[in-house]
Amino acid sequence: MLHSRKLHYIDEIARCGSIRKAAARLNVASSAINRQILALEEELGAPIFERMPRGLKLTAAGELCIEHIREVLKTYERMESRIRGLKMPQAGKVSLVATVGLAAGPLPEIIARFIAQHPRVHVHLRNDGPSTTLSPVLAGEVDIGLGFNIPATPGIRTLANFDIPIGAVMPPGHRLAGEGPIDLADVAQEPLVLAQTGTSLRTVINLAFAPLSVAVQPVVESNASDMLKQLVKLGTGLTLLNPLDVLPECRRGELVFRPLAGPHPRHQPMKLFARSRSTLDTATSLFIEFLLAELVELVAELEAKGHVPLQRQAERHENERHDNARAEVGA
Repeated sequence: MLHSRKLHYIDEIARCGSIRKAAARLNVASSAINRQILALEEELGAPIFERMPRGLKLTAAGELCIEHIREVLKTYERMESRIRGLKMPQAGKVSLVATVGLAAGPLPEIIARFIAQHPRVHVHLRNDGPSTTLSPVLAGEVDIGLGFNIPATPGIRTLANFDIPIGAVMPPGHRLAGEGPIDLADVAQEPLVLAQTGTSLRTVINLAFAPLSVAVQPVVESNASDMLKQLVKLGTGLTLLNPLDVLPECRRGELVFRPLAGPHPRHQPMKLFARSRSTLDTATSLFIEFLLAELVELVAELEAKGHVPLQRQAERHENERHDNARAEVGA
């Protein structure tokens, strides 16, 4: 081991509050544990436990000591896990959170292809609304997050950025269904089913409509992209989404996506992110590499169809660098 057994001894005593109980759990003699405590207290020059009638209680020095001990033990466990990953790179677990649209859109096919290549990796996907996608990553509940309109946030580092413009979504038989960009003024004349007021997507939509000086009055509002797509299929109205949200339906011929015409189309920035100070294990790193390759291919497919303008990579990387810098300053 890279650290002394006394770290385990001290940690177990702090949890049990008793040398006798800790000795029983660790299957060692109580006298051996007591010697380790006395040796550490002598080394530190301060008592780490207060001897109480019914057991032991951490002193102020002990609280500082146990915090350090547990961090060392966690670091050691992570190192062991990474070494195991080097021996069996296909084994492991990946946890991620994504917005509802992505979880119902391109992610299932991407994850299916990843599992086919790495059957021993377990993937845990949860889908949250845009406003809550950050929280599980910051709290360490999941390894990575993927979402739209994610702001620069202290404690979060950006792994990749993609600029995805919104466009009009309609059923195949609609009079506006066709190819190429569409004028937003034409879309505004149709019944609309739109993202709910207050969502980040609705903010982008409102900004797109602002130059037209027309009041946006949708017949239905919802924060569920699946419901909006179903309503479009039923002929209730048109909607505005990004092409990734409707990619499976467009491939099956169930919906038509047309980018908005104009020199300055409105975008939904898509971000892949993780905690700033987290150490990603082998399985997660493997998944991130696979996911990024898949997303690059998807964006290339959308670019070929004219749904996404060609990206200037230098500008994208520069924005990402500033994003990370802002996040790290507040971390």
